[in-house]
Parts: sequence; structure tokens; C-alpha cells
Amino acid sequence: MKAKAPRNKTIELSYEEADFYATSSLRLNKRATLSQVVNQVIFQDSFEALDYLPDASVDLLIADPPYNLTKNFGNSTFKEMGFDAYKEWLETWLSKTVRILKDNASIYICSDWKTSIAIPEIAGKYFILQNRISWEREKGRGAQNNWKNCLEDIWFFTKSKDYTFNLDAVKIQRPVIAPYRDEKGQPKDWQQKGKQKYRLTHPSNVWTDISIPFWSMAENTPHPTQKPEKLIAKLILASSNENDVVFDPFLGSGTTAVTAKKLGRRFIGIEREKEYVALSLKRLEAASKNKEIQGYSDGFFKPRNS
Repeated sequence: MKAKAPRNKTIELSYEEADFYATSSLRLNKRATLSQVVNQVIFQDSFEALDYLPDASVDLLIADPPYNLTKNFGNSTFKEMGFDAYKEWLETWLSKTVRILKDNASIYICSDWKTSIAIPEIAGKYFILQNRISWEREKGRGAQNNWKNCLEDIWFFTKSKDYTFNLDAVKIQRPVIAPYRDEKGQPKDWQQKGKQKYRLTHPSNVWTDISIPFWSMAENTPHPTQKPEKLIAKLILASSNENDVVFDPFLGSGTTAVTAKKLGRRFIGIEREKEYVALSLKRLEAASKNKEIQGYSDGFFKPRNS
């Protein structure tokens, strides 16, 4: 294995580690109880494993399914299909999640710009649409004959009108450019900590404060479409409480499970690729010792990752 640059923190696996961690995962062949699957990575295809999860056990679903693009994921390739066929594929697994969600559950589904319009059409059959988050995925060199693609969506649904939303947990700490004071000399709508002057603002549905994991970030893995922990942390903090169960049916390299663990939630993850199962478990092991989430500290999100 080629030696990494000193600042390269990408998480890697040896063949021995991949085998070791994969044997620590779970595989289901019958309906399971919550105690059997909670805080577990299930090494299985979601289309099969979803049938074995317990009823009404999940508080928050975060799904980052393959977008309708031909892309390699470990030893598998997801092949682009016709738009109607992709909608059928979405519904096949999404319809299976209704049974396992609690009545007050929230649902977030990630998509790219091209397939985004399919999400409300399909998920809207089963859930109540609450919002669409658009976030800037600033990475890559761009196209020669088109606008650079750096926008992704996250569709926010709930199973009912009764759901969790913790506004104070996801406020953004922004620096104050003009620190106005009232007639008594007190800060007006801002706070000061040491020399830092900041204002806590309500989060919008347009996010420009996300950095995609890259080689010098400790959360980075070889997964081709890895989501940042900071991104997932916002969803988890807003739409769940401590000890709630967060479920990801396309776990990838483990970001949802790792972030849930760092934030005091329980998790269930399904992933069919051995390499990504092993990466997830290796990251979960590290998360037992290090709860840091880049771009989030002291209970607040920073404007941009450092």
C-alpha cells in the first residue's frame, strides 16, 4: 500500500480489517426485535432486510439512495435507468419503510437535481411533505459546456402532523459585522464570548455552510458519494431526541450511524457492500472515543467548516 501524505487522514482498510469488521455485522433471515437490530450494521441488501425490521421502531429515517446515475459502489454498479423505472425503484424500497416508522417519525430523502422531482411524487403517496432543503455541494472542476453541478436536495417529510423539530438545536452561529447596542449599551440581538461577537440565526432551507469530506478531514473515506457528518448532524438534531432510533437503509460508509452515535442517538443501518460495512464499523469504533463533528461545536453550527 502506497504511503499517504502526512496530512492525508482518509480512513482506509486492510484486507484483514475488512474481513474482521464484516464478521461483526448482522444478517437477518426472519423478523427481528428492536433489541436485535438497534446499534447494528446489517450486511444485506435493503430490499431484503427491510422486511425483517420490527414494526413502529424508527423515529427518524435518513435515506441517501443511489441517484439515477451509473456509478460504481464497491463491487457493485448502479446503472442509470429510465425515469419511470427509477420511480418504480424508489417506490419499491420506500413503501417498505412505512411499516417500520413510528407515527411521529420524520423522513429525509437525498437526491441530485436531475432526479429530485421524483421524490415528492413517490414519497408523497405515503408521507406529508414539509420542505425541501437545497445545499451547496462544492466539489469538482465543473463542466465545459454546462453550469457546474453543485446543488443537491434533501426532501423533508413526516409520517403525520405530529413530529419532532428542535429549532434551538440547529441554530447557526454567525459573526456580527455591525454589533449594534441599545441605549443602555447592551448588545442588541447578538452575544459576545471573549473577543468573538456572534448572532444565533434560524436555519433556512438553503445551506451553503457544508464542506464535502476530502483527504485532510478525519471523516473522509474512499466512498464516492459520502455525505458530511455536519450535514447529517443537522437532520438528526432537528428531527430526533436523545436515545431515538435513526435508520439509514443505504448506509454507505456509515455517516448516519456514526453521527447518530456521536449525538447520543441509537441507530440501525443497512449496507450491502462489504468494504462499506467494514468502514462503517471502523468509524463507529472510533466514534466511541471521539465525538467531534467538524463544523459543529459548543452546541452550534459554524458558518463553514474549518
